[in-house]
Amino acid sequence: MSNYLQTLPQFLAWFGVAAALAGLFVVAYLWLTPQREIALVRAGNLSASLCLSSALLGVVMPLASALAHSVSLGDLASWGLVALLLQLLAHMGTRLLLRDLRARIERDEVAAAVLCSAIHLGVGVLNAAAMVV
Repeated sequence: MSNYLQTLPQFLAWFGVAAALAGLFVVAYLWLTPQREIALVRAGNLSASLCLSSALLGVVMPLASALAHSVSLGDLASWGLVALLLQLLAHMGTRLLLRDLRARIERDEVAAAVLCSAIHLGVGVLNAAAMVV
């Protein structure tokens, strides 16, 4: 058992960097989007929950790929930032595609949220698959 615990500090460092990047993404996403997702989710808005959850999953997938393929913490951080940027760009593209996305999410229109989710998850899957560092 002690052999496993010897790698615990390394695990914590790698996990910590990935978790910090995921947290940074959530903060940036919440700042970038015009609607107040957390308040909407607390109020029971399924559409806001779908968009936020899929955006988070869309960034966590490539972060997991970066964790699996990176050779250093710096490498992980670099590829993690790429994942964050691509996911934020995906959301901005979704907002261009559905110009009234804010209002549709606030009205809890699930159709718009499903498309938003598909774009977030699709970009995340492609991003994760492309990360062969």
